[in-house]
Amino acid sequence: MSSHVETEIRVTLNIWRQEGPDDRGHFDTFQLKVPTDASFLEMLDILNEELILDGREPIAFDHDCREGICGMCSLVINGRPHGPDRETTTCQLHMRRFKDGESITIEPFRADAFPVVKDLVIDRSAFDRIQAAGGFVSVGTGSAPDAHCIPVPKERAEEAFDAAACIGCGACVAACPNAAAMLFTAAKVSQLALLPQGAPERARRAQAMVSAMDAEGFGNCTNHYECEIACPKAISVGHIARLNREYLRSVAVSRE
Repeated sequence: MSSHVETEIRVTLNIWRQEGPDDRGHFDTFQLKVPTDASFLEMLDILNEELILDGREPIAFDHDCREGICGMCSLVINGRPHGPDRETTTCQLHMRRFKDGESITIEPFRADAFPVVKDLVIDRSAFDRIQAAGGFVSVGTGSAPDAHCIPVPKERAEEAFDAAACIGCGACVAACPNAAAMLFTAAKVSQLALLPQGAPERARRAQAMVSAMDAEGFGNCTNHYECEIACPKAISVGHIARLNREYLRSVAVSRE
């Protein structure tokens, strides 16, 4: 028989409420008793069940996979994107990480380019438009070749895979004092710049994606490195250096 004993803690939740992008918004405070085995999103589920039973409006928050894959669960918890644990999404955070009687402040990601839809839900379609500007391969290559037909050095393949691990959650933007999207854009550019499949469109990709990033109103990178610390997939700021090189290269090529 299992000797596991589920324990509970009481927490005070200060949660951001906002009807829409034009509403000023405010914090509401709730008292909740929750199992320590519950994930952070399950804790919000428990709160919403209580609110619905009381005839009150539930908290709106984003979620989907709840496995750290999709990035939709993005929240600022006690001032930190995704909460206190490194390389962890909000849905992977559990209530055992908090103490009995602790106060927890929960907010949406803050950035002009990420307008609040409602409560803790933000609109991250700005990332989609950056991706659509050039984060793809459109050159016709015929049917898929065997995996070993295009030689790629192991180191470059691994670095490209590390960049491709970006889930586009926006934690880098939320953590940056300038609300810069450089780490996200760099990961998407770097992933293709490192592989031969991305070479045909390399000259225009960086310019197009950086222009789209600027048009969305994101800030500039000033090397605070907060983005790397907040990233749940530990995307390295080294990719930002590559983005800068790719951008300068693309400008030089376009002037030839």
